[in-house]
Amino acid sequence: MTAVPSVTFGNWLKQALVLISRAPLLWTGCTLFIGLLLGIERVSLALGIFLAVTGLFVGVGLAKYIDMKASTNTSLSFYRAIVKSLPLAILAAGSLVICWFAFRMTANIYSGELYKIGRFFFYWELTAEHLNNKSTHQIAAWLYLPAIITLFFTLLMLTTFASWFSYPLMLFKNYTWSQARQQGNEVSVKNQAAMYRLLAFIFAAAFISAGAIPLLTPVLYMLVSTLMYVSYKTVFEST
Repeated sequence: MTAVPSVTFGNWLKQALVLISRAPLLWTGCTLFIGLLLGIERVSLALGIFLAVTGLFVGVGLAKYIDMKASTNTSLSFYRAIVKSLPLAILAAGSLVICWFAFRMTANIYSGELYKIGRFFFYWELTAEHLNNKSTHQIAAWLYLPAIITLFFTLLMLTTFASWFSYPLMLFKNYTWSQARQQGNEVSVKNQAAMYRLLAFIFAAAFISAGAIPLLTPVLYMLVSTLMYVSYKTVFEST
């Protein structure tokens, strides 16, 4: 009889690392691809946010794909795993873009800077001023700073209007948003200690990525996706 994994942050992190080790090349390839997407925010904040959040949530589906391929003889392909995850990920990303734009537009109108509203959709910042005579660390820190802010905003919206478990519940169990929010919040309250440690870890890692090691930002995105899946699996799928 298989023991039920304990619901602790330490166990979630351990499971995430084990899952990564099952398909390191695939996980690394997805991380590099995410890294390319995150830099788009310096050209179009709206498109960059959309792609970053979509990539974050599609990563949850890819984590399940890696888990299934390693533990079962599933016929699920990499392509089908992405296709299955995309519609809900796109819906979530689109919703976050709309919320971000509403907050930004309100701030621009309040400050009288109406000309900045259009910059949300296109504003080319890949100029010599930002790139010349800068170290790789400085360029990476500047390039990925919007991605770190996007991650913070996404977590804020999840914990405020949904729950940490909402996306995997909607993707894997076909819950409605209200059902996923209710179930997710109930589980989060029941396991507050683990959730506090999990969120504290993500925020700490994000601050480190924003300052000391900005090139780890894509790694953090994929790690958050993996943690979202393994925490969901431990709570909702373990028997």
